[in-house]
Amino acid sequence: MHRWFRCLTLISVAFAALTAGTAHAQTAFKGPFKILVGFAAGGSSDIAARMLAEKLKDSLSQPVVVENRVGAGGRIAAEALKNAPPDGATLLLTPVVVPVLAPLVFKQLNYDPGKDFAPVSQIATYQFAFAVAPNNPARTVPEFITWLKANPTQANFGSPAPGSLPHFFGLMVGQATGIDMVHIAYKGGAPLAADLMGGQIPAGIDALSDMMELHRAGKIRIIATSGAKRSPLLPTVATFKEQGFPSIEGSGWIGVYVPSKTPKSVIDQLSAAIVKALQMPEVRERFLALGYEPTGTTPEALAAIMAADTARWGPIIKRSGFSE
Repeated sequence: MHRWFRCLTLISVAFAALTAGTAHAQTAFKGPFKILVGFAAGGSSDIAARMLAEKLKDSLSQPVVVENRVGAGGRIAAEALKNAPPDGATLLLTPVVVPVLAPLVFKQLNYDPGKDFAPVSQIATYQFAFAVAPNNPARTVPEFITWLKANPTQANFGSPAPGSLPHFFGLMVGQATGIDMVHIAYKGGAPLAADLMGGQIPAGIDALSDMMELHRAGKIRIIATSGAKRSPLLPTVATFKEQGFPSIEGSGWIGVYVPSKTPKSVIDQLSAAIVKALQMPEVRERFLALGYEPTGTTPEALAAIMAADTARWGPIIKRSGFSE
């Protein structure tokens, strides 16, 4: 009887210790959670963050809020993440420009993605559209090249901002087609679209979602999309690859990061919760409506994507001589 009681006591003590350890682990990883967004409320990145926050609060059983740190093309929010505690409670949702392009473009940057950030998950990709003015006769990329050769003074294209991915994608198009295309930088997609519709500029590159409705209305004409395969948003338009230019490929994407010293177990838990949220049908539908193709990856996969895009865009940016 004494031995049985002693054994029962030891089991109870062990169970209590195990329970306490589990509770401690849960306590160390608690909210409220905050998702930093470097762009204004109502924009596509902000909407994506709020959709994600809505689902993460259920998976994590904690409040999740979105905080807009607007300015400097997303770099203010990136610096805020760098200075946040590495406990997993502060995340950054940002497009590729912040972790990949900015280090290649800016001579002075207040953060180093490789040292200051830990990848959590890519959440979505998005394609670019190559569009021409409605009065341009070209309906394919080869036809546009033929037109440019006959009108060499018109060899320019517009993008929504200098140093943006559409800017460098346009340079990629020029290099691959053998046409020295001059970049015209606009202050946003709206003035670019206005000049494109009016025929003041022969071609423009922007996110497909921002050009799609104008294309459908006949106000501009999209003649190619940038992805490895056709976009489900505009399946009737061929990619550059399909039109005979296999080296012209590039898509934008959005990723989630935490401060670099965040424990790996916490990062993996956040990644799993994000992937679970992105697999929900209602989330997928809402992302597609924004022009995003939801993905959801492991932290390791996002790190590999960053490395591949740095290798892809680095030489193009260096060859262009563009820096800030």
